[in-house]
Order: sequence, then structure tokens, then C-alpha cells
Amino acid sequence: MAFKSRARVLDADDISRIVRRISHEILERNKGSGDMTLVGIRTRGVFLARRLAGTIEKIEGGVVEVGELDVSFYRDDIATRGSAAAVGVTQIDFDINDKQVVIVDDVLFTGRTIRAAMDALMDFGRPRSVQLAVLVDRGHRELPIRADYVGKNLPTAGDEKVKLSLVETDGVDMVEIGEEE
Repeated sequence: MAFKSRARVLDADDISRIVRRISHEILERNKGSGDMTLVGIRTRGVFLARRLAGTIEKIEGGVVEVGELDVSFYRDDIATRGSAAAVGVTQIDFDINDKQVVIVDDVLFTGRTIRAAMDALMDFGRPRSVQLAVLVDRGHRELPIRADYVGKNLPTAGDEKVKLSLVETDGVDMVEIGEEE
């Protein structure tokens, strides 16, 4: 299916400002980056997590560990997705026990992907806390999940689509709203 854009709601400058703001919010809430890690949900959440880590490192100094989380096998709709479901790699090469883990995703919608991410994360240990950072929160929650850090609240109709494009995967940074054709 093709995506038909009706409006661009964020451009590259907006996304850059959001990453800087969320980085500062994360540092403030966690009192620095000392025992914090970022785990991005594949695919675009990983790139956003890396951007956040880079910004946090510039502000604080030091290194922020970044992991990649694939939630394919933890989704509650895996049986209905069939063989078309793309399975990626989970890579968390550090200890998350007693750490403050920030899960990073691109668009928060029903909350089901985040529920799957929390289940997957617990296979790697027992964090002190789990927080959530998203670039866009579009509403329509089906589960009681909320983000701790939100770049943009974007109220949408249930049948509308939000498309996030990033330089790393799409050659451009932007968020559009539209519909599938």
C-alpha cells in the first residue's frame, strides 16, 4: 500500500529540536546519565535512541549505552501477522539490572508495541525503572501505557496514518499525516 500525505507536521529542524529537548528532560529526571541506558525499538526507535545518546553525551560527557530491541515474537498479534512479519535483531550487549532504562520508539499509538517491548526487555534482566520516550504520541491507546517523554502530541483520527521518515532509513527527517491508498 502506498502512503498519501495530507500534511507535513514535523521537519528536520523540528525533529532536531525535539531530540535536544527530550535529551535534557531525560537527564533532568534521571539526575544525569550515570546509570541510564537507552533501548530503541527496531527500526526507527533505534536511530532515535542513538541520536538521543549522542546529544546526551555532548551535554554530559561519557558514553550512554544503546541497545536494539526487536519485539516481533512478543507481539500479541503475531498469529495474525503470518509470515509477512519481518523479524529483526535484538542487541543488548550490556547489563540492564538495576539500571534506568529508557525505551525509545518513533510513534506511540495503541500501546501494544510498548507492552511487547517491556516483555522483551525483562528477558535481559530487572531494571530499576523503565521509562518511555517517543517522538510522536498520536493517541488511541488500547492499553494503559503513557510516554514519559513526548516530542509531539499529534491527535489523529483512527483511520489516519502517521509516517515518520529518518535520514538513516529514508534519506530525510520528517513526520507526515495521511492515509494508505
